[in-house]
Amino acid sequence: MISSIIFIFLLVTGSAFFILNVLKIRRNVLLGKDVNRKDNPKERWKTMILVAFGQKKMFARPVPALLHLFLYVAFVITQIELIEIVVDGAVGTHRVFRPALGGFYTCIVSFIEILSVLAFIGTIAFLSRRNLLKVPRLIRSELNGWPKLDANLILIAELILICFIFMMNGADEVLYSKGLSHATNLGDGSFGLTISSHLGPFFFGGMSEPSLHIIERIGWWGHIAMVLGFLNYLPYSKHFHILLAFPNVYYSNLNEKGEFTNLESVANEVKAMMDPSFIPPPIDPNVLMRFGAKDVTDLTWKQLLDSYTCTECGRCTSSCPANITGKLLSPRKIMMSTRDRLEEVGKNIDKNGEFKDDGKSLLIDYITPEELWACTSCNACVQECPVNIDPLSIITDLRRFLVMEQSTAPAELNGMFTNIENNGAPWQFSQADRLNWSKE
Repeated sequence: MISSIIFIFLLVTGSAFFILNVLKIRRNVLLGKDVNRKDNPKERWKTMILVAFGQKKMFARPVPALLHLFLYVAFVITQIELIEIVVDGAVGTHRVFRPALGGFYTCIVSFIEILSVLAFIGTIAFLSRRNLLKVPRLIRSELNGWPKLDANLILIAELILICFIFMMNGADEVLYSKGLSHATNLGDGSFGLTISSHLGPFFFGGMSEPSLHIIERIGWWGHIAMVLGFLNYLPYSKHFHILLAFPNVYYSNLNEKGEFTNLESVANEVKAMMDPSFIPPPIDPNVLMRFGAKDVTDLTWKQLLDSYTCTECGRCTSSCPANITGKLLSPRKIMMSTRDRLEEVGKNIDKNGEFKDDGKSLLIDYITPEELWACTSCNACVQECPVNIDPLSIITDLRRFLVMEQSTAPAELNGMFTNIENNGAPWQFSQADRLNWSKE
């Protein structure tokens, strides 16, 4: 009875704290401008199933994709066992589904154990890739400090969680085979779990009954504690993509890559010049009109959702031609900087009840013009991202602000702008002479 009360308290408290943090992140995302991503739901569901659920884009790089698949499938399937743990903890039972499911129960838990072993292998491999093999895209400068620690912490936590699972199952396997299980309705014999039927006797076979019960309880409570701890760690970690990948992919930009958006205010001006009968929508004097983006609140909610979804895998940066040739630009750093600034704005709101100007902005303080102008707009980063994040859209909006509000484009671009204005083309000769080459 006492253990059930403690369990329910931890479950409710942990869940409530998680929900509060999720609501803060939702608030931060909705600081962005509105953008319509509700069109073509059929295509959006198809994209989400293939890209987010089916991991389609991951397999462009087979080795990390296979390792990630181990962790991904294990994470999804082990939620089945977690349901039983929650029920057992709340009502004080032990393996409540075992009597009703019988051999099918053994099959399910055995399958979960096999997945856990594969996840263990994948986790060790990921730790090695980061800390021993030092894969170039995983040791870039933008990952120094917290990002590197965050990646290692979550992988180490994954290993601890798997160990707790096998402590619980292994000790229970020995107890059950001796007829000493917590449950009185499971009978004698053996669970016959694929992995624990070997690991249990090997590690715990010579222990006394009290020791076995302690080991099993440590594994059980450790499992649920790690799950609740992991749940509440997610909002502070890049691993929040576990939850956000699905909505982020659903709300992907379905237009052709390379198709740029038009600023509504500029489009209305052009329409008014071309069509005297066109009446532009009224301008709200209380809303600051800005060309492009200077800070996170000038971006759209989808761009801000992208920043929280980024898992910092670096596929975008490793495929960026500007970065490959030594330029300062890193699409991953663009997303990380956007998230960092958004978090800072959110904390400002939490502290003051509303945003108080702190003299900072995403542009300049977090992302420099040198980074932005290095971008070739090739969309390689967009193509490579496993969850359809679009760093280019943020780069474009920040560059728009530099050009249209600060007139700080590079000299080469200013020359092109002048030629387009005067000659109707990027080249420095009149429109009358543009087709002279065809006369030859």
